Amino acid sequence: MISFFPSRTVALELFGFGIHWYGLLYFAAFVLAWFLVPHLQKYRQLTLSADNWSSLISAAVIGVIVGGRLGYVFFYAPSYYLENPLQIFAVWNGGMASHGGFIGVAIAMLFVLRKKTWDDILRIADVIVIPVAIGLGLGRLGNFINQELYGTVTSLPWGMNFPGADGLRHPIQLYDFAAMMLLAAALFLSLRSSVKPGRTLALFLILYSIVRILIEFIRDQAGVPVYILTEGQWLTIPILVLGLMLFVKKGNR
Repeated sequence: MISFFPSRTVALELFGFGIHWYGLLYFAAFVLAWFLVPHLQKYRQLTLSADNWSSLISAAVIGVIVGGRLGYVFFYAPSYYLENPLQIFAVWNGGMASHGGFIGVAIAMLFVLRKKTWDDILRIADVIVIPVAIGLGLGRLGNFINQELYGTVTSLPWGMNFPGADGLRHPIQLYDFAAMMLLAAALFLSLRSSVKPGRTLALFLILYSIVRILIEFIRDQAGVPVYILTEGQWLTIPILVLGLMLFVKKGNR
């Protein structure tokens, strides 16, 4: 049987198999990327075919899923999965880490593009980061629909109630969604105006890191602070440093 919206977190149920909003929005992000990148590549003088882009996007999908899952396993719950190794494959129970997704996508891209020059890789990365920013935003929209990853208690007029949480909370999922949409717009302007390969990628790494670090300060259950910062913030700092190094290098080129 087919059931539409059987629960808050499930968008569609097909013969007992639930399709969650979170997965549906990520699928929408990949479809959007497939349509966008062929049109954006002209700003980096690229002429990749539709098949080339399909291969890249397919690799990115695998990188996000595998990297995101393994990132969650190793960064946030290694002891649990060491005792329950089969649960690593139970992705339907939740548990994905954006930092692991970054690593997974980077490895997948480098593998597919291993025969390309470094400049070509940077040009392609400049194009890809725009749909990546949109995808990250849609993922946070999925978190909002699932009513998870909410913020700390607030007295601001737009504070919201979330299941299992006392008081009004920051809807940080919507903050993040809005920030990622603005980031995608900024990246598009950078892609159009900057001719230096890697400059748009660097801007993405810097701005994403700043947003992630700031939002972690008002995220509930963000993890046990380690020397003031949370695990998520410490994991984001290398991304910020890499972005700054790339931005400076491309600026001095």
